[in-house]
Amino acid sequence: MLPVFLTGALTVQISAELGFDPAGLGLVVALYFGISAFASLPCGWLVERYGSSPTSRIAVIGVACAMTAIAAFARSYPTLVALLLCCAWCNVLGQLSSNLTLARYVPATRLGLSFGIKQAAIPIATLLSGAAVPAIALTIGWRWAYLIGTGLALGALLLTPRGVDGRERNSAAAGERATGALSVIGLAAGLGAGAATALGIFLVAAAVDRGIDAGLAGLTLTMGSVVGLSLRLVNGWLADRRSGGHIAVVAGSLMLGAAGLVLLAVPGAFALVLGTVLAFGLGWSWPGLLQFAVVRLHPEAPAAATSIVQVGVYGGGFVGPIAFGFIAAHASFPVAWLTGAGSMLASGVLMVVGRRMLIAHGTAVAQPATS
Repeated sequence: MLPVFLTGALTVQISAELGFDPAGLGLVVALYFGISAFASLPCGWLVERYGSSPTSRIAVIGVACAMTAIAAFARSYPTLVALLLCCAWCNVLGQLSSNLTLARYVPATRLGLSFGIKQAAIPIATLLSGAAVPAIALTIGWRWAYLIGTGLALGALLLTPRGVDGRERNSAAAGERATGALSVIGLAAGLGAGAATALGIFLVAAAVDRGIDAGLAGLTLTMGSVVGLSLRLVNGWLADRRSGGHIAVVAGSLMLGAAGLVLLAVPGAFALVLGTVLAFGLGWSWPGLLQFAVVRLHPEAPAAATSIVQVGVYGGGFVGPIAFGFIAAHASFPVAWLTGAGSMLASGVLMVVGRRMLIAHGTAVAQPATS
């Protein structure tokens, strides 16, 4: 996830050299997630077929090569777009292969916390991206941030799983998968992810547009990432201590997180900080908990099941930045934040609907078959 959020955090410096506006940033991020949405279902099949060992290594090597290319060859906006899109399929493979690894090899009593740790990757990416503004971009230049990211990726290569074979899965009937409910939940996740992705991508640019120092804006993004990371871990830890109700917690987090986006529309550093804490801490703390719930419901094919939900998440990542960038460029950043708040609120409502469909599906499957 690092390349796309790094591009968002460094957009002030990158756009000054390559020449693009918030709509241009929204377009490149949207295309990134659009490619991810199209790749999600096929990659889910590939991960289930070949296992997480080769797919995770391919993902890490691919993103390392792409970040090196961005640092060396991104001399124009179209080149930046093309190279960033090369990172998209790496994200899909990494996401789904890690889901399979956790589902197969982590004890059930620690699965929630494990998914919380895994999904902490996103706030870690935004944390590193925010810290890169004052520490790297404003000192030695934005290209060095991508080179350092390459080094981190190659270090992660040493930690990829060995000998995990996706073909060892159980073969359950395809009809037992709650595809309809998962599709609704995927739509809800898409609305929430669209608003939350815009938060990570546009926060620094929006704050600078309101007259806040770029260094302070970057540090605020870093702080929000720490809050989001911490609450993802807490959500996972608590999930291991509940017997159910995980999707209900996701819905509540989304509805409360919308308040943080409303605060970002209010001028001033205090509203920026408080809105960032609420939006990251609640509105973007749920992906690990949601994937944990889906895997618990579909242990026979965790990568395939989560790929359905991930289509919605990536679809939201595609539409959200385009819509946010367009609104910000043609209206204002406050109007864009308020629109995002409405999207996140609608996401919470749809998540409740999807949860009820899952309950109904589970009841139907549990009933004896009738002729």
